[in-house]
Amino acid sequence: MKAIKVGLLGIGTVGSGTFHVLRRNQAEIKGRAGRGIEVTMVCRRDLAQARQIVGDADVVVTADPFEIIRNPEIDIVVETIGGCDLARSLVLEAIAQGKHVVTANKALLAVHGTEIFAAARAKGVMVAFEAAVAGGIPIIKALREGLTANRIEWIAGIINGTTNFILSEMRSKGLDFATVLKEAQRLGYAEADPTFDVEGVDAAHKLTLMSAIAFGVPVQFDKAHVEGISQLQAADIKYAEQLGYRIKLLGLTRRRDTGIELRVHPTLVPMSRLIANVEGAMNAVVVQGDAVGTTLYYGKGAGAEPTASAVIADLVDITRLHTADPDHRVPHLAFQPDAMSDTAILPMAEVLTSYYLRLRVADEAGVLSRITTILAEHDISIDAVLQRESNEGERQTDLIILTHETQEGRMNRALAQMQGLNTVLAPIVRLRKEELA
Repeated sequence: MKAIKVGLLGIGTVGSGTFHVLRRNQAEIKGRAGRGIEVTMVCRRDLAQARQIVGDADVVVTADPFEIIRNPEIDIVVETIGGCDLARSLVLEAIAQGKHVVTANKALLAVHGTEIFAAARAKGVMVAFEAAVAGGIPIIKALREGLTANRIEWIAGIINGTTNFILSEMRSKGLDFATVLKEAQRLGYAEADPTFDVEGVDAAHKLTLMSAIAFGVPVQFDKAHVEGISQLQAADIKYAEQLGYRIKLLGLTRRRDTGIELRVHPTLVPMSRLIANVEGAMNAVVVQGDAVGTTLYYGKGAGAEPTASAVIADLVDITRLHTADPDHRVPHLAFQPDAMSDTAILPMAEVLTSYYLRLRVADEAGVLSRITTILAEHDISIDAVLQRESNEGERQTDLIILTHETQEGRMNRALAQMQGLNTVLAPIVRLRKEELA
């Protein structure tokens, strides 16, 4: 049987990793796929650099991505260029030409996924995106196929290695965010412009895709609540540790009776949870299903060869199903198109969670009593209180409060009232807390 021919749009980190792993493991991959999978064209603006990467391989190198897309010999287009505008045009054109697509582009699918998947269904081709979420961890495969018998209850993930590295360093070395960010940039864990990572946007793109697969809803990135770690202070990491928690940038999506939670933000997680002990640039995703219970998926969330592992897994899947009836393939978002739900994404004010509050208050009698009264008036119950002992002569202190689960809107109203007290001397720090039980 003749080999499947692949065109690579982009041969940077992910593209070059894919090219080299395919060549190195060709025998094993062919044995699993049932036929060879060969990269026959690659695209890069710097032709000399592209030729240096492919070496003496019999590969056509071009600076025009549409030359690959319009080549009738190419069966699968692998998009690794990133971004949205050009990538969207290229992917839609590849689909229009009847080609299958593999992409590692989480931003593209989180924003334009509904349009792209509809176009692919209409043309009878596949769009595979394992590499778009958590690098080499096969979480898309697990959600779409391995857990298909389950009613998924919730997903919680550390799905951005840059922020997890920064939080790990802040905790272990007691450093502030700005200092650790510079070190992360020096080591290559953070981009020169780290905004998408540290402000939670990258994690929200990935979470949007997992949520759609888990709950059978369209991708709706615009409805996700997104907070990053740039405002997180070392003091809160220290206090959380004293209370038995670690702070992680968590992507969390949960099914509720009233809708679906879709949120990314710094989160206190009990130290006893495995995910709380994921350190450095590693990723981890916890999935709660009604039949299987809790499952954990852990590994490298980025890098040339870990991501290439996911890209090639998609190439093998497409190769196996290349001649199959499109109606009998695994749906892009796990659910058949006519079984997709219009369940609402809940606004943040309706989300239910627990809280960590840090208040800088005057060290005088009656302060704690007034604050606890305000919380009680808003039907918010307290789980724990920690008050830092004042230094001699100091007239203010930190008051730390952990609450039980409550509605975010209720907490917002309580915070506004507490902030108005003349004994509260600085903006109140509010972080969310998840037990993940």
